[in-house]
Formats: sequence, C-alpha cells, structure tokens
Amino acid sequence: MNGKKVIALIAIIIFIDQAIKFYIKLNYFLGEEHYMLGTWARLHFVENEGMAWGLKFGGNFGKIILTLFRLVAVIWGAFLIKGFIAKKYHTGFIICAALIFAGAVGNLIDSLIYGIIFEQSVPFTTQVAVLFPKFGGYAPFLHGKVVDMFYFPIVQNAHFPSWFPIWGGEEFEFFRPVFNFADASISIGVITLFIFQNKFFGNEPTENPQKEQIVESVDNPE
Repeated sequence: MNGKKVIALIAIIIFIDQAIKFYIKLNYFLGEEHYMLGTWARLHFVENEGMAWGLKFGGNFGKIILTLFRLVAVIWGAFLIKGFIAKKYHTGFIICAALIFAGAVGNLIDSLIYGIIFEQSVPFTTQVAVLFPKFGGYAPFLHGKVVDMFYFPIVQNAHFPSWFPIWGGEEFEFFRPVFNFADASISIGVITLFIFQNKFFGNEPTENPQKEQIVESVDNPE
C-alpha cells in the first residue's frame, strides 16, 4: 500500500470524525439525545476531558499531560507509518495502523483547539454552541474537551447476579460508554490487529530444503 493511499485514508477518517463533531457541537445542547435505531442506538451529546470512551485522567494538569502525550504519540506515529510503508509491511497491518493514527489525530484536534474555537455548550437548554464566539472560546489551548455522541445501550435495566464478585446485584448496562468516530476507528484498528496478528506478522513459509539442494546442484554441477 503506497503512501498516497494511506494519507487519503487517514484524511477521510479525520474529515468524517470532525464533520460529525462539528455538527453535534453546533446543533445539540449538552446532554441532548435522539434515537437512531429504536432505543438501543442513539446520538447523545457529551464532552469529556480525558481519554477515549469517556475516561478521565487527573484534572486540568492531567488534561495538559494527556494532550501533550497525544501530540508526541501522533508525531511518533507518523514516522512509524512512514517506516511501515517503506518496509512494505502487510497491507492489512498498514490499514490498521492508519485507523489508529487517524483516530488519535481526530481526538487530538479536539483537545488542542476546540476550547479556542467553540463557545461553551450548556446542558439541557435550547442554546447551542457558537463557532468562533465574539468573546473567545471556553478554554485555552490544550484544554479542549473531546466531543462524543454515539451511544449504544443494547442491554438496559439488567442486574448482575447477587453472587457476582464486586458488582453483585448492581445495575448492568451494555454498552455504557459514549464514544465518537475517532474512538471507533482506534478500536477497529486495535481489534483487527489482534484478530489477524498471525496473518500480519506470520513468518514466511520456508522453502523445501531438498528442493533447494536440487536447484543448487543444477546451477553448480561438479
């Protein structure tokens, strides 16, 4: 897979991710929810200050550290993918790496600049955020919140059995996290790598040694 195709794939994923986030941010108030496919597939606007899938890390200082870590990881990832292409790694592996990289870039954009270019989203009101607000954004550089919107509570109002360790008797919901297109891209890339790792990293089949000996004797007769 050549570099132009990889760049095109990454660009498409980032564009789709950002287009969805811009639409949600500019048209939904914080906490707004709409059904897509019955009650189990929804658009539910939330923002998180931390990692993928709504996880958080260490307050404002943790936010800065996480954003800088993402930035370094993205720069390092760009060089890695360039090396994978140059060394002609398996096409499937390169695609997975591109999916992970594109997802990381998508969420990094939110963290870097969303606080600067967007107005604060207000929960449970008719007011939605504005792009490039007159009096500035809701947070400084590196402090932007990641926009999430996909929510798939396929199993609801269930409970863990009473004998279940730690969570026995507590309410159970699958799938609870709210995520975005970038998160999905990262997850698909990682899961696919895990499933097809033997195909992507398997050793090349060895030649039959008897065949090699016959070929050598023909090429170099005594």
